[in-house]
Formats: sequence, structure tokens, C-alpha cells
Amino acid sequence: MAPPDSTALVVVDVQRAFEDAGYWGRRNNPACEANVAALIAAWRDAGEPVVFVRHDSDGTESPLRPGHPGNAFRPEVSGEPDLLVTKQVNSAFHGEPDLAGWLRGRGLERIAICGITTNHCCETTARVGANVGFDVLFVLDATHTFDREGPDGTVMTADELARATATSLHGEFAQVVATADLV
Repeated sequence: MAPPDSTALVVVDVQRAFEDAGYWGRRNNPACEANVAALIAAWRDAGEPVVFVRHDSDGTESPLRPGHPGNAFRPEVSGEPDLLVTKQVNSAFHGEPDLAGWLRGRGLERIAICGITTNHCCETTARVGANVGFDVLFVLDATHTFDREGPDGTVMTADELARATATSLHGEFAQVVATADLV
């Protein structure tokens, strides 16, 4: 199956910094990066637009800050994108250049989101994208996240967080899909 016609693939923050388990903790979905690579290849083969999003942290200790090796994309995110968006917040729609304007300028009304992390930048990009009028496909198995401690000290596993994100998004902000649905 080819990617849906006139759908931009938005690859969010697939950067080397997220390889550091000592910094981020335990992650889920070891197939994420392979699925991201399969999506990029399918979109390129179909001649559909690919957008890379890079988090350029302004935190002095962040492994995602520009000039730090962790700011670089992982090897699975290769080649030139049709658009590179850089951001310092959670949503690709609040980066530079203006993602919504770029999509609309090309007559694109649908996006497929993949990347890191499921419950932060990917979920926020999906929510904002839907709120500004785009049809959103959220490719859950092409995302991953990390275990997180809540304010009460209870740890939610990465799998629980991914399931919560999928539940919150599906039918409200996005259609949650799998890589196999699109490639």
C-alpha cells in the first residue's frame, strides 16, 4: 500500500540524544526507528512530501542543544527533506519555518506523524495540527517514549504512556494507525 495521496509525512525529533538511556530512562518500541525509515522510504517512493522536525533546545545542559552531537538526526532520518522545521517547544507547528503555512501553500490537508517522543512532541504536534484544521494520521508504532514519574511518585511505563496517547488522540485529534497501514 502506498502512502495516502497528498499527505505530508512529519518526522518529529528522531535525534541522537534520545539514544542515551542514562539520560532519558527506559524506552519502549525498539522497532520505532526501523518503522520511521520505512515510512520515509515509502513517502519518497510515492513522491509525497517529507518534513523533518528537529528540536533545538535552548537549555544549556540539554543533549538536544545545537552544536551537541545529540542534536543530529539518527541515521534512519537521511536524505534531504522537503522542509526542515526547527523548534524549541513541543509542537512542530510552533517552529520555523511555519509548518501550517508551508502545508497550506502546497494544498496539503493531511499529515502523518511519527517520531520521538510519543506523548510529548508527537502528541502535541498531532493535537495542534488537528486544532489548526489538518487531518492527522498518528503512526503509533513509528513513535517511542520513556517511562515517566508522575507528581505522586508513581511511574507510568513507556507502553502505558503510548497507550494513553493513542486513546486520547484517536477519534478526537487523529486517526491512530500502524506503519503497515501506510507502507
